[in-house]
Amino acid sequence: MDTKPSKTKCSPLPPATRWVATATLSCALLLAACAGNPPTSELAVASQAVNAADTAGGTQYAPVEIRTARDKLAAAERALADKDYDKARQLAQQAEWDARVAERKAQAEKVQRALQDAQQAVEELREETYRGLQ
Repeated sequence: MDTKPSKTKCSPLPPATRWVATATLSCALLLAACAGNPPTSELAVASQAVNAADTAGGTQYAPVEIRTARDKLAAAERALADKDYDKARQLAQQAEWDARVAERKAQAEKVQRALQDAQQAVEELREETYRGLQ
């Protein structure tokens, strides 16, 4: 009796093909996992960003940007309610960035106004000093 294992030729996939197949399957599983989870944390972050922009004066100094952020956040909440998680995630991220732009714009405007006030105060001091010397 021959105890040698039979040498049936089974041609496995080449290593490069196996790697590509594994990577593709992993990406598909990752995307499926992300698509199935509600983006509640993204909406919370976007909501906090909108609140921070409001606190920074976004309504006064960046009204277009803050309105856009609010609109996108509301659309993200509607998409979440409709269970369109990809759309909700995308809108929440856009709302966050719009809110951050509004916040930075408001901060920059406040700094610009403070600088102008300081320059005006310096000019007034110079004029008072000049008048005092005459």
